[in-house]
Amino acid sequence: MTQRKAVVLLSGGLDSATVLAIARHDGFALYALSFRYGQRHTVELQAAERVAAAMSVERHVVANIDLRVFGGSALTDDAIAVPHHEDVAELGNDEIPVTYVPARNTIFLSFALAWAETLGASDVFIGVNALDYSGYPDCRPEYIEAYERMANLATKAGVEGSQQLKIHTPLIELTKADTIRRGLDLGVDYALTHSCYDPVGERACGTCDSCLLRGRGFAEVGMTDPALMSAQH
Repeated sequence: MTQRKAVVLLSGGLDSATVLAIARHDGFALYALSFRYGQRHTVELQAAERVAAAMSVERHVVANIDLRVFGGSALTDDAIAVPHHEDVAELGNDEIPVTYVPARNTIFLSFALAWAETLGASDVFIGVNALDYSGYPDCRPEYIEAYERMANLATKAGVEGSQQLKIHTPLIELTKADTIRRGLDLGVDYALTHSCYDPVGERACGTCDSCLLRGRGFAEVGMTDPALMSAQH
């Protein structure tokens, strides 16, 4: 039997690497999609290449779009600093942080939808999470459900009935620790990944929101984050 194809959004971080492994475990032929969108942490794309190679994807595409023309985020606007904290306990989900990139997941999913249609695929995987996350509105289940409904109205394949798009969010109800456990069970090498928002060269800072959430997850499974171990050498 021919494998079903899946487009997997791959940032190079912990979550997307885990999702790629889950899609592989579920028997899909993997088509990884990453973005060079003007992010300050472009080192994540090197991580995405490493992860894609390790998981033997069918094809890895890096799409070039420049969200710096809009700014509005600490990840795409040099005038806005990435927040740093002493401890993960300082993080809260009460306010949407300045690292939120306006409409980023909507943009990324639109590219994934387009590629899925050209591949004849009906499955898209994304590593959004509604528990251990930074409060981004485009990581919530209701957003994904609404996007999926829209997507099935938006394409020629959808209208003609040859595609019924399913957006898979296997991490959406997992803690970061649960995500790490799942990935370890599937053989993910997290030393290949990079999640830092404000790296120094290729080294993770250890104090941005993403590093702190990631570090707490590893601590909860009794491990040290391999990204921070490498940063210490």
